[in-house]
Amino acid sequence: MRNISDIIEQHLKSILQQSRSGTIEIQRSELADRFQCVPSQINYVISTRFSAEKGYVVESKRGGGGYIRIRKIEISGSKNLYHLLMEMIGETISQSTAENILARLEEDGFISLREALIMKAAISRDVLSFEFHIRDQIRAAIMRAMITQIFMHGGDSS
Repeated sequence: MRNISDIIEQHLKSILQQSRSGTIEIQRSELADRFQCVPSQINYVISTRFSAEKGYVVESKRGGGGYIRIRKIEISGSKNLYHLLMEMIGETISQSTAENILARLEEDGFISLREALIMKAAISRDVLSFEFHIRDQIRAAIMRAMITQIFMHGGDSS
C-alpha cells in the first residue's frame, strides 16, 4: 500500500499534467484537509518530491491568502538539459541531490529504471566510503561522466 506522501505526490502530478500552463496553485490547508493530514506533511511532500533537480520550481506565499505554486520546468532540447544538469552537479554533489537528478532523468525517459538503479548504486555512500567532502567530489565526477555518456549517446542533438 502506498503511503500518504506518495498519494499526495501523485495527486499533484496529475493536476500538473492536466494544467495547460504547466503550473498549479494550491492552498496548503485545503490539500491537508482533503488528505486528512497536517499541513507540514504537504510541506514535506513538496520539498522532497518537487525540487529543482527533479524539474520543478516551487513558490510559496504564507499567510491568510497564501498559496503554493508548482511549475514543471520544461527544457527545450537535450543540450539545454545537459548544461543545466552539469551546472546543478558542479564540483560536489550530495547523494540525495544526485538521486533526484537520476529520478528526473528516468521520469523524463532519458534512462531506464534499470539504468537509474545501477547509477544510484554507483554513487551511493556505501560504495564511495570516503570522507564526505571527498565522497561528494568523487560522486560529482562520476555523475558528470555518466550524464555526459547519456547525452552523447542518447537524447536528441537540439
